[in-house]
Amino acid sequence: MASPSFDLRPRPQGPPTPGAAQPRVEPRAWQSRLIQLLRARLLRPEPGGHDVLIHAGPGAGKTLGALLSFQRLQQEKRLDRFVIFCHRSAIASQWRSTAARLGLEILDWDSGQSPEDPHPSSGLLVSYQAAARHRQLLQHTFERWGPHPWLAIADEVHHLGLDPEEPEAAAWGHAFAGLTQAAALRLGLTGTPFRADQLAFCAARRVTVREGDQIVERIAPDLCVEPRQLIAAGDVRPLEFRFQDGWVDHARLDPDNTAPPPGSSGDVERSPLSAESRESWRARNLRRAIKLGDPSSIALRVLLNARRRLELVRQSDAGAGGLVIARDIAHARRIGALLQEEGDQVHLVHSLDPESGQRLSQFQRGEADWLVSIDMCAEGFDAPRLRVVAYLTTVVTRSRFVQAITRAVRLDNDKAAGEPIPRHPSYVFAPADPLLISYARTWALSEPYLLRPPAPGAPLNEPGGGAGSVLLPLSAIDDQAGDVIAMGGPMLPAFLPRSNPDHPLNRNASLAQQA
Repeated sequence: MASPSFDLRPRPQGPPTPGAAQPRVEPRAWQSRLIQLLRARLLRPEPGGHDVLIHAGPGAGKTLGALLSFQRLQQEKRLDRFVIFCHRSAIASQWRSTAARLGLEILDWDSGQSPEDPHPSSGLLVSYQAAARHRQLLQHTFERWGPHPWLAIADEVHHLGLDPEEPEAAAWGHAFAGLTQAAALRLGLTGTPFRADQLAFCAARRVTVREGDQIVERIAPDLCVEPRQLIAAGDVRPLEFRFQDGWVDHARLDPDNTAPPPGSSGDVERSPLSAESRESWRARNLRRAIKLGDPSSIALRVLLNARRRLELVRQSDAGAGGLVIARDIAHARRIGALLQEEGDQVHLVHSLDPESGQRLSQFQRGEADWLVSIDMCAEGFDAPRLRVVAYLTTVVTRSRFVQAITRAVRLDNDKAAGEPIPRHPSYVFAPADPLLISYARTWALSEPYLLRPPAPGAPLNEPGGGAGSVLLPLSAIDDQAGDVIAMGGPMLPAFLPRSNPDHPLNRNASLAQQA
């Protein structure tokens, strides 16, 4: 078995004590490169050189890499303190536990009181919201540090948008940019370096490149760690996809462009879910496909297939859990009720429920079979027991999809010690929406974030076409009523031969091969 790229030696029981001597943590290869990169930026300062952007997916070790870098450079007396800026306080525990593992201490600050100066080997943790609200207090604190060099760390830095035309609309970004001007280094961490509004963001260099006959600007990460590299090294799990295909029936519109009244016998127009090329129809199909009560029963099949897969996974991983991404609270409650009818324990979490944070922690500790979420299980949520994800929402941007599905790639190091490399896969179930399928093809690859205005009337988009990228292998199982399109990774073949050459999916595959 290949050697993993990280240390899987047993850890002491109980929480580590900050400041106490801790076992030496050996950095991964990319983390060592990060330390070297930051050291070089300190030794050879240049305009804009104190901004460093790291693009690495979940499970890469961004938190540990950032803190290891500070610790090494602090031991070399090149840095004195650090400040962590993050977009939500719920992930503060992840930073605290990782810091304690290294013998570092983090002081949380989220109030209107002047923060205490952290001692060397210590740092502050500040939310983006608190930084924008109490900017003047923090500015005075950082000014007191005077000549002591410090490191500013921005977690999920793509939230710090910079809009020169509307500074108030990007208050977090402008607050961070102003507060950290005196920092020796500004380290931005992100797993999905894209924004739907196509704005630039902090701690990121902009480079000008030629694309065809156009000159465009691009965000250029200083260090990029692709999911496929992490999969090959055994650092994260690969993902396998099961997209539920089918036909969606819509009432045909009359010449006046009005739908027949409910209960009428108007004609029905049928649209193939995976093969629909008209954007308005594709969006309509997905809205219908995620409804549990729709006659096509696509959502119900997605959910029941996900549930069966979790039962299979639990034969070898007894503590495995599942995640469902729902459209809204009412939708999530219906999904939770259906799973509970099957005898499963379910935790429902959403941002309007003050107890959601507690339920997330309970799920991480092993409670409940399923977590049903609307908007709380994307960036920063770390639950290595997650092995199955059901994506049942109409949000189809690449960043949101990738954020959701990669919750299932993390490893429990203690359990993974006996697994082969590549690791056992996790599974993603979703309706066979063409956009989601295209994102699944390239989820393990990194694509550039271009800064350019969209064409008039065109929707804001994100990279996801996969031009020039290696596509994932694709296969399909035809059952006439609705196919299950299966995709495995990280590198995956064209469609398998089908018994029905006139099927829309088969026709698309033939056209793609001819092209």
